[in-house]
Amino acid sequence: TTQAFTEIEDIDHDVVMFVDGSCALTVTTTAVNFGLLSEKEQEAIIYAYAGLLNSLSFPVQILIRSQHKDISSYLKLLEDQEKRQKNPKLVKSIADYRAFVAATVKEKEVLDKKFYIVIPFSSLELGVSTKVLFGSKKSGLPYDKAYIYDKALTVLTPKRDHIMRLLTRLGLRGRQLTSEQLVRLFFSIYNPGTPQPEHI
Repeated sequence: TTQAFTEIEDIDHDVVMFVDGSCALTVTTTAVNFGLLSEKEQEAIIYAYAGLLNSLSFPVQILIRSQHKDISSYLKLLEDQEKRQKNPKLVKSIADYRAFVAATVKEKEVLDKKFYIVIPFSSLELGVSTKVLFGSKKSGLPYDKAYIYDKALTVLTPKRDHIMRLLTRLGLRGRQLTSEQLVRLFFSIYNPGTPQPEHI
């Protein structure tokens, strides 16, 4: 099943827990349009980013997710606004703009990019366990979930705070994904093109 393939045991406390007891915390961040910055601003960003990487004493995964942007709802909104307008000049302007947006999307791929920093917690950080040391034949977590979440949060929280401070220096805003946001993210990754359920 897909669930077996993903190897996710649980998502709780805004942390993903995997079947071996390892965990991961995910921070989403804004982006900077590097091409629009002046040369001095670009250099400052490069030095700040180098400083971020050099200050890390723990591993991270930087994930950039590109998706085709669905602008059908935006085009529908423009169409509704066009119908509501009484001024003929505004009606023509909105119609022209709507045609321009639709043509641009047909000619070029419009992508929505999202940026994530994943901070891992290894099952080895849980301490000595017979399942970890000797590879017990019984499948399952090396410890109970409450203990694993407690240990993982103790280790991951200061790392998350450190990443947030470094992102602020770059002029970016970071925030930790909540449990529901993590579930929705994994749902969209493993079910592309499927509309998200209202309640998870």
